[in-house]
Amino acid sequence: MAAETPSVHASAVLAGAAAVLIRGPAGAGKSQLALALIQCAETGLLRFARLVGDDRVHLEVHHGRLLVRPAPALAGLIEVRGLGIRRLHHEPVAMVGLVVDLAAADAERLPAVEEAMISGVKLPRLAVAPGAAPLPAVLAALHAPEGDIKPRS
Repeated sequence: MAAETPSVHASAVLAGAAAVLIRGPAGAGKSQLALALIQCAETGLLRFARLVGDDRVHLEVHHGRLLVRPAPALAGLIEVRGLGIRRLHHEPVAMVGLVVDLAAADAERLPAVEEAMISGVKLPRLAVAPGAAPLPAVLAALHAPEGDIKPRS
């Protein structure tokens, strides 16, 4: 077994085939965005979404792709502001497909998906301004002709 990689302060949700890695300072809303994405699957807006990890995750490169795993001590746990820690079903590992940086100093009023380089892997990155609601932009970034957002009827 390979040595465990250091953990990073982030949350991750598997949204369809790839994970959304949510970064940002304490209190920026990482757990809140993770829960909102999971609720989008429960309400039918996303085809599938499941928690990978909240607060601390492990990142590793495997065959040129960035993988995310929950920190073992926190696997299946998520903070719900005002309620405390709750247990959810979770994925043990997922490939990262989108990086979302909350409260990003370089965020623009009309954010565009840019790129992030993490451990040598280039990934789409969405910078969200402090105080901005991230969910609409994240859903738009996930949308593609073969994407995971269900089209409106």
